Amino acid sequence: MKPRIALIPGDPSGIGPELVAKLLAGGDVSEYAQVLLIGDERVFELGQQQAGATFALQRCDATQDDWAALDAYAWHPTETLTGDDIRVATVNEASGHCVLRTLDTALDFWVRGLVDAIVFAPFNKAAMHLAGLGCDDELHYMAGKLDVDNYIAELNTLDGLWTSRVTSHIPLREVAETITGERIGEAIDLIDTVLKRCGVSRPRISVAALNPHAGDGGKFGREEIDVIAPAVAKAAARQIAVDGPWPSDTVFLRAKAGKVDAIVTMYHDQGQIALKLTGFDRGVSVQGGLPMPVTTPAHGTAFDIAGQGVADVKATRAAFDLACNMVQHWH
Repeated sequence: MKPRIALIPGDPSGIGPELVAKLLAGGDVSEYAQVLLIGDERVFELGQQQAGATFALQRCDATQDDWAALDAYAWHPTETLTGDDIRVATVNEASGHCVLRTLDTALDFWVRGLVDAIVFAPFNKAAMHLAGLGCDDELHYMAGKLDVDNYIAELNTLDGLWTSRVTSHIPLREVAETITGERIGEAIDLIDTVLKRCGVSRPRISVAALNPHAGDGGKFGREEIDVIAPAVAKAAARQIAVDGPWPSDTVFLRAKAGKVDAIVTMYHDQGQIALKLTGFDRGVSVQGGLPMPVTTPAHGTAFDIAGQGVADVKATRAAFDLACNMVQHWH
């Protein structure tokens, strides 16, 4: 059985519609999955215009029709925008509203058992907040909609290397006080679980330090001694292949040398800078801790190039391929 993937075009003001058009116009996506498009017709038309590429849509009601049996890409229409609402390269409430409503629909379809995974083109958090997001980010929004109360965190992957983080979208000044042994243990467990759901039988994980030179024996901070190292030891006692803490300016060299599959970082930019510098155009974000695979390109809405037809589809394709792979290994 092919995975059933719900695909939504992201913020219509950004490069999402163009990326979806380029992904689907490539022609081979349907060989790997049954795709259900969720969104406004004018958004998909806009994407095709921007990309200079076309793909065939077939309207359906996914709650009633056998959409996986259609000859063209199945499309469940939504009505979230008028023609005047789409303002390319502009943060606006209408685009945020479009994102939230299409995401709600995709989540509802998963709850109903109609899809196996969700792939979304980039969102713009500022627009989503204008539309009433009501929480830090899309991951917490989805967790709230699905009544998820376990540990959640965004994971990132590029060319087989994974990163997770103990803290995420918080001010840097709050990082040290937010890091706890429990959170570190949960971050290690989560990335271990996700990699196993991607077919890695025994993931090798390294944990980054917080302070320069891993605290240098307590001279530059005691978080490594008092919090991080004990949490790593507890995870290793649970038979997880984990080590650390390693200085954050060298831990990625271990990954480059092929010694580890994943790195747990302490805060957002600690891992994001390294990963995006390695290959910004290929990275994927995974919404970790949700009960199904949800993936998206790791880059943003790129308003600086929106509407110009030059957006690179490689990260979107990688997000799609990863979602398909995760469905196959999920249970």
